[in-house]
Amino acid sequence: MTPPPTLPLGIVHRLITIDDVEAAARRIHGRVLRTPLVSTVGCPLLVKPENLQPTGAFKLRGATNAVLQLDPGTRGVVTHSSGNHAQALALAAREAGLSATVVMPENAVPAKIEATRALGATVHLVPAVERFAATERLAAEHGLAIVAPYDDPHVIAGQGTIGPEILADAPDVAVILVPVGGGGLASGVATAVKALRPHVSVIGVEPALAADAADSLRTGRRTSWDPAQTVRTAADGVRHAVLGELTWEHLHRHLDAVVTVTEDEITAAMGFLADHYRLVAEPSGALSAAAFLSRGDELPGGRAVAVLSGGNVARVR
Repeated sequence: MTPPPTLPLGIVHRLITIDDVEAAARRIHGRVLRTPLVSTVGCPLLVKPENLQPTGAFKLRGATNAVLQLDPGTRGVVTHSSGNHAQALALAAREAGLSATVVMPENAVPAKIEATRALGATVHLVPAVERFAATERLAAEHGLAIVAPYDDPHVIAGQGTIGPEILADAPDVAVILVPVGGGGLASGVATAVKALRPHVSVIGVEPALAADAADSLRTGRRTSWDPAQTVRTAADGVRHAVLGELTWEHLHRHLDAVVTVTEDEITAAMGFLADHYRLVAEPSGALSAAAFLSRGDELPGGRAVAVLSGGNVARVR
């Protein structure tokens, strides 16, 4: 992997360390679920089921860690999200006695919009290309603190708590597969794992239809895909995510590789997780399992763990 360029001092100070992850683990203890590793007969893959979190996705870790570090005078929070961070921040804010405002893309999954509102958040639906500007405008107009869905050191550290849990529960793990959207989950996990067990491979997984992180690692420069391209993937949790400046710097340093999977492979993995592990995965949540099932011969050998990042899929009625 090409060595990263020298960073501006401000970015360097925002890169997280294992100390940040361990502090986040202590901070969120008892507020989020410490998920187990799940196995099944006939398949060597271990699955970390973050779909079992109260809001159905890993995002509760980062949102909770970030909210618990807000200034005491904070009145409310605002973010942009396709749904999982929206629900996580809504719950974390409610638990802290704060208001939550969420900017969501107009084509977000209706069930995720409804779930976010049910948790007490005010939802603003906008075209996907306007979500960043709308978030900043609402923050300025109402005096709200922005809790970014991934490009925030507190959020990254919170997501990173998954890494040490995997290492503790699977001491023989050789490769950890992590979905990549905006990069917060992969950044945190890779940073923590490489600090504690440098020989363990941490590999990101993306849909082939939204492979900006794969492009970025290949060229050595942060690359963004147009929403008109990424809207084609069913993996809505990574569809509107733009690889962040801060997450890119973590991934550039610590992630071993990124593999991509097709839409058919994602769908097949969702079915496999349901049939064999009895776990519900949304398309984004099934990315890691899809990589193991369809790209296993391309991965390092040894014990593999796939992070099932979320299970907020609409029930077919």
